[in-house]
Amino acid sequence: MSLAELHISSRKSDLARLQSFLVGEALMASVDVKINYHFKESLGDINLTDPLWQIPQKGVFTEDFTQDLLQQNTDMVVHSWKDLPTEKKESLQIAATLPRADQRDLLLVKKTSLNRVLESKKIRLYSSSPRRFYNVEPFLKSCFPLGLDEIYFESVRGNIPTRLNKLVAAENIDGLILAKAALDRLLLTTVPELEPTKKIIGTILHQMNWMVLPLSENPNAAAQGAIAIEINSKNSEVMHLLQKINDPETFHCAEKERFVLSSYGGGCHQKIGIAYLKHPYGHVQFLKGLTDAGVILNQKHLIHPAQDKVKHKFSSELIWSDSNSNKYFDRVDLNWNVSSQQPAFFVSKASCVKAAHVNQFKDSIVWTAGLATWKKMAELGIWVNGTQDGLGEHTPMKLNALLHPDTEWHKLSHADSGDGVSCYNLVRNEKKFNFENKECFFWNSASLFLAAAKEHPSILEKIHCCGPGNSAKIIQERLGPDSLWKNLFIFYNHEQWSSHVCR
Repeated sequence: MSLAELHISSRKSDLARLQSFLVGEALMASVDVKINYHFKESLGDINLTDPLWQIPQKGVFTEDFTQDLLQQNTDMVVHSWKDLPTEKKESLQIAATLPRADQRDLLLVKKTSLNRVLESKKIRLYSSSPRRFYNVEPFLKSCFPLGLDEIYFESVRGNIPTRLNKLVAAENIDGLILAKAALDRLLLTTVPELEPTKKIIGTILHQMNWMVLPLSENPNAAAQGAIAIEINSKNSEVMHLLQKINDPETFHCAEKERFVLSSYGGGCHQKIGIAYLKHPYGHVQFLKGLTDAGVILNQKHLIHPAQDKVKHKFSSELIWSDSNSNKYFDRVDLNWNVSSQQPAFFVSKASCVKAAHVNQFKDSIVWTAGLATWKKMAELGIWVNGTQDGLGEHTPMKLNALLHPDTEWHKLSHADSGDGVSCYNLVRNEKKFNFENKECFFWNSASLFLAAAKEHPSILEKIHCCGPGNSAKIIQERLGPDSLWKNLFIFYNHEQWSSHVCR
């Protein structure tokens, strides 16, 4: 098969054109082909007045290209996959996708608004998404510095530069929520014709405080961050060619999210976020929102078929779970201080930070291991930029577009962690435990597991469960490389494990 020339179509916005260029560059890197680009406005670009969920037509950014494909006036159309209706189109199909960009949402708050927001505990945000209205409000009330009492949303339309300029110009609006993938792609582009847009966005970003919203509390719109390459189903040559650039894992996760959303009716009017992402221990699914029928959704699961091996196997008498009542260690706080020109802090435990440390975090990037630590930092008035969401330190932060190149990271942890800043010691207390009649253990801490295994080596032959973070890595190393999904089982959190095993 040989195609010497291909025609790629998309919308005219900077982001849409950039996504087309990314597809074209990937194709030219794989095969010897000439690319012709065709750009035009869609209904969604023309109607910038109505919120998307109030526009009666489906696919307001995508339907204008359908006839071009059906009449074979173009070989492919490049879309933001989240913009496509979940219903399949007759004679058309999504043939491929590129590796996914960050699927999370990003909150920008004007630095000039921050003091007013902190004093009044009220914030006004630009967003036109019912999903964000529903999920972001409760999150910000507990995770914004010192908390918020009232959050107001106002509709905003337009491409990324337009929305950012509207935010800067609006005296009564404090912030904006947008898809992080869009901002990242525009900030990291090397396409010469997009340099003016890149500079505008960079200038405005310096006027903002930013916060990457966690998927566990604010799951993305289905397929957000993924590019869809749509073709005529009859065009087998193009279909075959696109398989050379297709990313199967991104395709699988985007399709899964769209399937879940469609099971609740689909559409941008839904107050539903769904994130499905690949993790070293399986797939993680976050589903949160409110259906049209009034059903509240709140699922946070790590999914792996082998988890069923421990299902219904143990009675409560045979299970031990570490908790405050099963406290193995006492903590001894240490004095610590960090001096850096461009400091960034990774906070592994909330106990690393006391009120006396608050000034350490002024004008710094702050990232937490999990959501509980984020909330406790917020209670101290500290602005947190994001979190690993309990998925472990190995999970990519994806902050290249947002961080200063000289940013210096400092990990705050306990003295025996082996790296970073020592904030406290763990001292074994005198409490005694009898593990002889226990067969299944859930560990919140690798340090606790290692101490217990040293005192009671017989537990190494038992079944162990933990979250997907650094603890899983350490426990697996101690149990042996073949232990995973044999006598070591991974769950997203204690609640998932409890509902899965202790039913």
